[in-house]
Amino acid sequence: MKEGTGYRIIIALIIAGAVAVCIMAAYTLTGDSQEIPPEDYLLQITSEDELRQFLKENQNTGQYADYGSVFIAERGLSTATAEDSAFQPTSKGSYDMPVPTSLQGSDGYADSYSTTNIQVIDVDEADFVKNDGKYIYIVSGGSLIITEAYPPEDAAIISETKIGGDTKEIFINGDKLVVFYNSQKEVWVKPENSAAPIPVTNEVAAAVIYDISDPENPQPERTIEVPGYYQNSRMIGDYVYFISRNPLYGTYDDVMMPYVAEDGTEIISPDVWCPKIPQGSYVMYTITSFNVDDRGKTGSESFLLGYDNTLFVSTENVYLAYQKDSGYYRGPVFIDDAMEERDLSYQTGQKTVIHRFSIDDEKVRYAATGEVPGRLLNQYSMDEYEENLRVATTVDFWMSADGRSYNNVYVLDRDMNIRGELENLAPDESIYSARFMGDLLYLVTYKRVDPFFVIDLSNPDQPGILGKLKIPGYSDYLHPLDEKHIIGIGKATYENEWGGVSEGGVKIALFDVTDLNDPVCIDKVEIGDSGSDSEILDDHRAFLLDKRTNTLVIPITEITKNPVEGSRYEDSYSRGVWNGAYVYGISPESGFTLKGKTVHSKDSETGYYYRTYDHVKRSLFMDDILYTISDSKIVAARLNNPDETISEVELPGSQEYPYYYGGVVY
Repeated sequence: MKEGTGYRIIIALIIAGAVAVCIMAAYTLTGDSQEIPPEDYLLQITSEDELRQFLKENQNTGQYADYGSVFIAERGLSTATAEDSAFQPTSKGSYDMPVPTSLQGSDGYADSYSTTNIQVIDVDEADFVKNDGKYIYIVSGGSLIITEAYPPEDAAIISETKIGGDTKEIFINGDKLVVFYNSQKEVWVKPENSAAPIPVTNEVAAAVIYDISDPENPQPERTIEVPGYYQNSRMIGDYVYFISRNPLYGTYDDVMMPYVAEDGTEIISPDVWCPKIPQGSYVMYTITSFNVDDRGKTGSESFLLGYDNTLFVSTENVYLAYQKDSGYYRGPVFIDDAMEERDLSYQTGQKTVIHRFSIDDEKVRYAATGEVPGRLLNQYSMDEYEENLRVATTVDFWMSADGRSYNNVYVLDRDMNIRGELENLAPDESIYSARFMGDLLYLVTYKRVDPFFVIDLSNPDQPGILGKLKIPGYSDYLHPLDEKHIIGIGKATYENEWGGVSEGGVKIALFDVTDLNDPVCIDKVEIGDSGSDSEILDDHRAFLLDKRTNTLVIPITEITKNPVEGSRYEDSYSRGVWNGAYVYGISPESGFTLKGKTVHSKDSETGYYYRTYDHVKRSLFMDDILYTISDSKIVAARLNNPDETISEVELPGSQEYPYYYGGVVY
């Protein structure tokens, strides 16, 4: 390269970025209703030859794409279209939560029933179990199982339908049920320089829509297939949005363009869109939308992006985020809990790239790309409110042999540009849970104690800390009881004899945030000994709070110490194992009051106690009846008397729980 060429390239990219900003401003200020063509900021790939050539030319070239001139160019990807000018806030209130659905006395149905615990109002999340106030629908082991569960005394399975693939999750929408599953399909492709096509077995993500007006005989209506694996999904009204992911690697000779097929016939052949900046590796994501009642309303868009790890969906936008690690950084570092400027390089190229896609019925459009330092914990690390995306991240880095970390909160505008930031929270700790509620964020970080932060987001340009509380243990999940009280579910911790910290049992805590500057823990309960666990710690859909009766249900695998009788040695004990659910009354005045426990199993004989076949994964209610669900059974009891079992339904395949070792299923 001739001398000065690099500088000219950088200058050209800066100018290009400035031109893009001017274009965005012009459209925004003039109110032009015409959309900016996507090809202005994305590459459009229209054929398999183009796709294979692009992948071969760009593989592994984007490893350090966020530094120098390339970083400037990538920022230029953030753009707005005319359809985004109508972007509206989607968060509803500071503590509104989904409430039980009322059937107003429908014949044979419960008057009210619980729904899946979701993050955003009006955005349903798929799960392996759903109910409609009379029937419980479960997908397990490749089958759809329907149980007539209400009234509980006569609960029984009324139908079992083989799906023909690896079943994942379901939605119910009136008399329609959607089942997502993965399967394999043989297709013919013509590799480069090949004289003839060859058969290739590809993974396929599918959604089959059933008519369940007769639950004893569900009828498949149509099946929608997309290449790749089922990743996640949401349902807004009658529209389902599901995301499939198809990792691309190898020589790329057999890579195919995406498609959407309905009942075996290809109905959509979407082009592939890709940011012009090379990525380190590529995954093809296809966002497919369809109306559960209308065959003619199906849409799809495909994108080549990095490996995503987080999905957040509002009523108008889909956000796909993935972590990108690269490079070294020279700048401020934490030394003895203080920020100091040091002439020291340390590894902190950790960034999260976030792509926003607007959704409107079956239409899916790329909208903007942004980037923030650090990594996300889960979907609760993101939230959309009043035209802004709020994000909480943890930054991990290394100084010599020591790993260090700190935490940040960012506010991004609709063009995915950072407009506000609060950085360097809780040095040497990591985010364990986050809950955005209106213009507040409740944040838990942890290393040795549990700092419970209250973050002020009322000024999106300048977030601030309102208060914090430090107590032993940590919370993996936060859930509002009401506007002034937050429930935390996590683990208790204790200082051990070696000066470190050991985990105890499952901890539930109730925080009073009436005084935002001085949050307090007004009650806490520890369940079980070290090794005890709850599905809620990894999956928010396992959480059940009945606000009608102020009842909290906690699925638990409880580990206890049982004294050894007849031993001549002091404090000899064995481990006891109990699977079921703890049921608490909860109120700000009295805290947690144990109502009772529903049992699925106890004293496992296998010794393999972590998430066995009897591990309770979900709970739900219909009127005053509590149903707890494990892989082996459904147990019905009363919410106000959970100790007394009304009925049990054994689920098909109730057998020794499979476990994995070295990639082999035992």
